[in-house]
Amino acid sequence: MSTVRGGEATELWLLWKRAHETVRAAVIAETTAASGLSEPELSILVRLHESGGSQRQNALAAALGWDRTRLSHLLTRMANRDYVTRDKVSNGVRVALRPEGRRMIDATLPALDAATRRHLVDRLGPDGAETLKALIDRLLLGETNS
Repeated sequence: MSTVRGGEATELWLLWKRAHETVRAAVIAETTAASGLSEPELSILVRLHESGGSQRQNALAAALGWDRTRLSHLLTRMANRDYVTRDKVSNGVRVALRPEGRRMIDATLPALDAATRRHLVDRLGPDGAETLKALIDRLLLGETNS
């Protein structure tokens, strides 16, 4: 059973949004300044890197929570910059990092890690970071307290 009243729930939602946007904006500003990548390009390259270098396009769209059309247009631009390839496979398209995309994400990850530490992890401390991760995992699993 929730211990947060209606008005407090809205206040919590607004605080959550403000904290998310503040941290996200600071991390992205530092990372894009260091790499020249846009936030959407960074998101795609990180996701491909985390998945071993390739992923089906529909799974990539689902993982990012993006519309397939938006993703397709961005992937076309990224393919033109030699960051990714798109190959037709049975029942879909496989997106893979090209050497330039791998070089770019490998060069960018230290800046992303440093910015994330500075604007999120260090502010929370070790216990707070662990707690936040546990809470986010719970939210992403759709668990609720009843």
